[in-house]
Amino acid sequence: MHQNRQTLPQLFLTQLRVIGALMLRELHTRFGRENLGYLWIVGEPILFCAGVAIAWTAIRPSYEHGLQTTAVVITGYVPLTMWRHCLASSVRAFEANGSLLFHRQVTPLDIITARSILEIAGTIIAGVIVCSGAMLLGYMAPPKDYGLLYIGIFYQSLFSYATALLVAALSQRSELVEKSITVFSYLSLPFSGAFILESWLPLKARNLLLWSPSVNNIEMIRGGQFGHNIHPYYDMVYNSYATAFMLILGISLTLRSRKYINVQ
Repeated sequence: MHQNRQTLPQLFLTQLRVIGALMLRELHTRFGRENLGYLWIVGEPILFCAGVAIAWTAIRPSYEHGLQTTAVVITGYVPLTMWRHCLASSVRAFEANGSLLFHRQVTPLDIITARSILEIAGTIIAGVIVCSGAMLLGYMAPPKDYGLLYIGIFYQSLFSYATALLVAALSQRSELVEKSITVFSYLSLPFSGAFILESWLPLKARNLLLWSPSVNNIEMIRGGQFGHNIHPYYDMVYNSYATAFMLILGISLTLRSRKYINVQ
């Protein structure tokens, strides 16, 4: 008998359609179709980012270290929001979607990928809207180096996705991981690079923080925003290896998570 086997490109397109369907299902499940509905995937990050930017602009001087305070806050808090939203959406993510794994084409990797794409895309769109508003109001200048800015956003997206994979897999295996994620997300704030530039720190503190991929990513984003007005510190070679290691480990653990999923 002739077997109908899909080629590699066909399998890839099939998985893309699966991820697209999961994204639509996730939007409908989380936000429904009433009122703003799907727009809340952008609305939530806007409320977080704009709220923090307005608060810092109101209570801090307009300029710190020669840089606009609003721009410093937005370029740090938007990528931080991306990471935290991916982190939060990945905790026990398989429990809510476990029944979908009865379909042969759906894998745990598809579930986390769909959720992460939504969070990353929503945060990027929210960041563009908040930045545009700040520029129109004169609180933020246009980016000086769009290339470096985009590279930083790309690396932060990969880092956020890798974190989501790891947390999804580990929280499915351990209740301790599940319960400690909120505490971890707060304790990690000083190591995110969100509210301070590396050039403001002494050498020892700077070298310590640069072990964090998030710090490298945000330094690239700020380098793209401020250009020659700052000296950004980042190691793209280290960042690439660290992010790739997290991605490979996260994918490996996620693909082995099916046996830990208890479908109700």
